[in-house]
Amino acid sequence: MRALVYLGPGSAELQDRPDAQLVNGDDVVVEIVGTGVCGTDRKILLGRFPARPGVVLGHEAVGVVRETGAQVRSVGVGDRVVVNPTLFCGWCVPCRRGATNFCRHKAGTEVGVDRDGTYAETVTLPERFVERVPAGLSFRGAVLIEPLACVLSNVRAASVTFDDTVVVLGAGPIGTLTALIAARHARRVTVAEPDGYRLERAGEQFAHVVDVAGTDPAEAVVKASGGERPSVVFDTTGTGLDAALRLIDDGGRVVVMGFDDTYTVPLRPLQLTNRGIQLIGAGDYRADVFPVAVDLAAELSDPQRSGSGPVLERLVTHEFPLERYSEAFTALGGLAGGDGDGGTERPPRYDALKVVIRSHSGPVGADGWPVDA
Repeated sequence: MRALVYLGPGSAELQDRPDAQLVNGDDVVVEIVGTGVCGTDRKILLGRFPARPGVVLGHEAVGVVRETGAQVRSVGVGDRVVVNPTLFCGWCVPCRRGATNFCRHKAGTEVGVDRDGTYAETVTLPERFVERVPAGLSFRGAVLIEPLACVLSNVRAASVTFDDTVVVLGAGPIGTLTALIAARHARRVTVAEPDGYRLERAGEQFAHVVDVAGTDPAEAVVKASGGERPSVVFDTTGTGLDAALRLIDDGGRVVVMGFDDTYTVPLRPLQLTNRGIQLIGAGDYRADVFPVAVDLAAELSDPQRSGSGPVLERLVTHEFPLERYSEAFTALGGLAGGDGDGGTERPPRYDALKVVIRSHSGPVGADGWPVDA
């Protein structure tokens, strides 16, 4: 099979790899239809998030079951499924207490990071990490289930309520999903973004959008809000903690979501204690969050239930076949230049919102799934 393999910072290539095979009785072999390009994938290739050289990249995947082990009961051959890439052992102390996101045996299990991922034609996973896609959910809606689970985990961690005002730093796919979910609970949600393309897309979804290009994000948001500071700030960029701490109101909560291993910021504990600020890192989502994301994706993709059309599908703006993976990353800012983290490099320029790399090259139906699935 063809697979996109990580060679090291700035380098990846398509390689021929053995087809996925059943190994254990609870294994499921999934034919990958497509995988969403996550910001983490780009950060890996930029050298800003650690990954194992030689690993197949990709983790936001949906596909069709090709083969199952003798012990598999929840899915069958031909089922449309979504991959839950956050593996856990189930028997360590955190897992037995329900904190599967802090499993102590993650080494070698992070799909697309240190375990072969889904920018490939097939993948093998244990049954419990393959979830059936609800009937009627389109391909583009299903491919956003995994990032939706990430967002649900972080919004839960912030305990957003109707009396909160929320600011989301970053209007990429995760920022947009965060704003959409937070808006179901908060009094007001404001999205801050420097990129022109993403600003335009955010303006189609939200009433309060602030252009922070070439300015201090904290100052720009406070000015646009008439001097009011938010009670909750989500930093989805990975490089906005400094701005978030200057922006947040006394007694507020700052949730750090974005990943960038190269970003650091000075922090004075007195800044938190005197102002009563909570600094929150939610980590990966727990196992019980993923099925909720599956159900919510179906709701958000149903015009009759969402009341505003297929919300998730609109976020997927571009699709590329596996062999054109470099174009996919170019549309998301490329693999050179800065990310606006205070360095001298210029920030990336985006030409897409959510990009999907398709492993399946055959004909598809109106719902985006293969015609025979």
